[in-house]
Amino acid sequence: MMKEVEQQFLSGERALFQARDCRISYCTFADGESPLKESRNLEIDNTLFKWKYPLWYSKNVVMKDSTMFEMARAGIWYTENISIEDTIIEAPKTFRRTKGIKLRNVDMPNAGETLWHCQDVEMDRVMAKGDYFAMNSRDMVIRNFELVGNYSFDGGANIEIRNSRLLSKDAFWNAENVTVYDSFISGEYLGWNSKNITLVNCTIESLQGMCYIDNLIMKNCRLLNTTLAFEYSRGDVEIIGNVDSVFNPRGGIIRADRIGELIMDGRKVKLDQTEIVAGEIRKRSDRASWEE
Repeated sequence: MMKEVEQQFLSGERALFQARDCRISYCTFADGESPLKESRNLEIDNTLFKWKYPLWYSKNVVMKDSTMFEMARAGIWYTENISIEDTIIEAPKTFRRTKGIKLRNVDMPNAGETLWHCQDVEMDRVMAKGDYFAMNSRDMVIRNFELVGNYSFDGGANIEIRNSRLLSKDAFWNAENVTVYDSFISGEYLGWNSKNITLVNCTIESLQGMCYIDNLIMKNCRLLNTTLAFEYSRGDVEIIGNVDSVFNPRGGIIRADRIGELIMDGRKVKLDQTEIVAGEIRKRSDRASWEE
């Protein structure tokens, strides 16, 4: 049976420490760290969190229609099985080493260093703004996501993203097994030092994007204002329309309607390892401009 905690103003250190089997409604957690530390089996709705570390080492939490203010920073760490819906999370550094996260219709306007080292994450209709989002997280399924923030998904693994918009420099560095469908990505140096990156029906804008990738798959993608692409990458690439320049791919096949400049330096890559299929190649070079 659930204990009811309704319309309470709670303050002080560990206000509801080790709470069990509680329904918390229309409450305010004011100043005082770790109010729900080591809690279990909570249903939270219409509740305000105004101070640090509200849900550490917790299990089985459902939160709806609530607000985590900026000072509720580092709010959800070392927690298992948490679902959050129709909520604003203003606090940075939320979610660290947490497993089993479900976010639906969540706005995170200050999401710096959020979702680090997490596992088993589902996100739908989430908006986030902040650098270093989802570093070293894995097993993620993401829908209808909007991100403004650099260095996202660094070190991530087993990630599927659909119908999303990412404005993110250095996204997907050091990542593995990432698939992005029907999305827009804008940001320099996309995907460096990664493995098994698949982009399907995507529009991408990226200076020196898709470089240093082992097994890059691109299907029916458009590249806007994208230069020096695919350096030392190996894969199967299909570009609709124009790519401004292709630079020293390591192997595989690259298809495009037009390539503005194809730079292939035999001193650095084996020329016969990459097949280039293009309706038009406007310029061919064997050196980059800064080496001429």
